[in-house]
Amino acid sequence: MKQALLLLNMGGPNNIEEVELFLRNMFADEHILIMNPYLRQFIAYIIISKRLEDVKENYRLLGGRSPLPELTNALIEKLKHDVNIPVYPAMRYVPPFADKALFQCQKDGVENLLLFPMYPQYSTTTTLSSVEDIEKRCEEMEYSPKIRVIDPYYDDLDYIEASVEKILEAMHGKETKEYDLLLSAHGLPLSIIKAGDPYQNQVEGNASAIKTYLALKGIEFHDIKLVYQSKVGSSAWLEPNLADVLRNPTHRKVVIFPLAFTLDNSETVFELDIEHREIAEKLKYDDYIVAECMNTSEKFIQLIVERINACTV
Repeated sequence: MKQALLLLNMGGPNNIEEVELFLRNMFADEHILIMNPYLRQFIAYIIISKRLEDVKENYRLLGGRSPLPELTNALIEKLKHDVNIPVYPAMRYVPPFADKALFQCQKDGVENLLLFPMYPQYSTTTTLSSVEDIEKRCEEMEYSPKIRVIDPYYDDLDYIEASVEKILEAMHGKETKEYDLLLSAHGLPLSIIKAGDPYQNQVEGNASAIKTYLALKGIEFHDIKLVYQSKVGSSAWLEPNLADVLRNPTHRKVVIFPLAFTLDNSETVFELDIEHREIAEKLKYDDYIVAECMNTSEKFIQLIVERINACTV
């Protein structure tokens, strides 16, 4: 049985012109704005009208594009050396969309699709949205492969080991006891959580697993806090908000680990490393460190390989 691996992600603009496409597709997603289609279209129009130029400027500060597509391609190139099946990106909001990979899979007679979410924790806004997108495009193409989605891995030991490796790598040998470790996850509106989304529970499980692993290894931080970032709008979101925590410092040496991302993107490279760094600098933090995401780390590649091999036995 022919198989293929699709890496699921939201995607990131490949250029400034794609920023509007990214925003339009994101806010057209029924899992992002949970309301009737007509109201969703109206709200999306208002949000995009207000934010478009600001978001474009953010991407200009990143060199005119998101780092995510390039990092995805680099990850795929490395994976090709370790897995014996084709590997494709499948982005939700900007190219390369899933249909590009699906047309190739259909042409090649692939009967079994393995979907690896690049989101460690499950959420309706990420994993479910991406999987439903795959299923819808397959139906439109009259393509009926067997689809298997890799389970969330947020508290798996090998993922926790890989996370701690990235945190310590960012420290460059500095004394961990002198730093607060801020585990920063992308926020969600409380309305989505109250509707049954498991994201918060899995994020908390992720943070708890990191704390336990650090304790077992005898690695001490001054404090470890779970925080949330990327709030949009005036509705109630998951808290505490990272910006609020930074603005009310109890300690002035921090290292931030992006808990809900496996590849660096605008939320990590711009929001954490540029926008929030400005807060720390204005308040005269002694040190402000942002750890990289997994990207192409060997431990993360091995994690993906092991999950895929377990499905292809």
